Amino acid sequence: MTTPGERLDAIRRIELATLPTPLEQAPRLAAHLGLSRLLIKRDDRTGLALGGNKTRKLEFIFPEVLERNCDVVVTVGGAQSNHAAMTAAAARRLGLEVKLVLGGRDFAEPMGNVLLDLLLGAEIRFLVDDDDNDALAAEMARWTDELRRAGRRPYALPIGGSTGAGALGYVRAARELAQQLGPAAAGPLQLVTAVGSCGTLAGLLLGARLFLPGARVIGISVSRAAGAIARRTAEIAAESAALLGLGTPFAEDQVECRDEYAEGYGVVTAAGKEAIRDAAASEGLLLDPTYTGKAMAGLFDLARRGEIDRAVPTVFLHTGGLPILLASGAAFGDSAAVTRIR
Repeated sequence: MTTPGERLDAIRRIELATLPTPLEQAPRLAAHLGLSRLLIKRDDRTGLALGGNKTRKLEFIFPEVLERNCDVVVTVGGAQSNHAAMTAAAARRLGLEVKLVLGGRDFAEPMGNVLLDLLLGAEIRFLVDDDDNDALAAEMARWTDELRRAGRRPYALPIGGSTGAGALGYVRAARELAQQLGPAAAGPLQLVTAVGSCGTLAGLLLGARLFLPGARVIGISVSRAAGAIARRTAEIAAESAALLGLGTPFAEDQVECRDEYAEGYGVVTAAGKEAIRDAAASEGLLLDPTYTGKAMAGLFDLARRGEIDRAVPTVFLHTGGLPILLASGAAFGDSAAVTRIR
């Protein structure tokens, strides 16, 4: 009988990421939080469009795109969507066109991920002041229909690449983490990640059940309410489990997610800014205000309030977001430390 790991390896994937990503000690940040051990899983270094977690998902999604003989990929996201930029990069690497439906506050000039989108040759439809997921999905459906009527072969990719197939990327990441931890993988562990469209959390939870039996996985929401995240996470994990020939892995009430650090998608929070500055100053670790900064702020608060076990090793999954940080000068542009010499 084949093992879940063997079944995972039997599912087709296209290599897009630079793997394994590093697992780094963060001793100064651990001391700052009173943790015995803090490790950073550097999925910001996956190597596609400045890196991030979406590459692992796209490795399992693009085989279907090619099997269907599609010639254009259409997907959606916020203005600074990591997923959109990384999908554009993956599509270009595979010789496909890409169309992006983005939404949010208008901008005077392209920065961050929008700049990457344009450099990668993506055509963009921008919903000004509207980043509602339903509105974005409706526009993607309209555009996909237009392309099909024009004789194209489009592939519509849901927000965040969060499908059962895509989440397999994080089942695989959990196994990779277990291999890096060695014997410690069998013991207690706390794993913290940002949560948006739920595919990463779903894959990590399923992967932890298979490869990290002592792990407590904590999701920090960057936008939605915890209840909605728990429902969607359980749905995606069930889809992933079915692809591996497994039963339903867990119920939604077994999904641990905290939503008190979000304050709305893309909103720059005071706690997030503190976490970003502290991580940079203590470890040279760069986080972003939309995703990883909020997740680190959640870890800061949970550690300070004793809601995580300080004696148990903690792993923070860095899901990327450097382009977002580089587009956030208005939030972090304090130049008081700059001495100007003319």
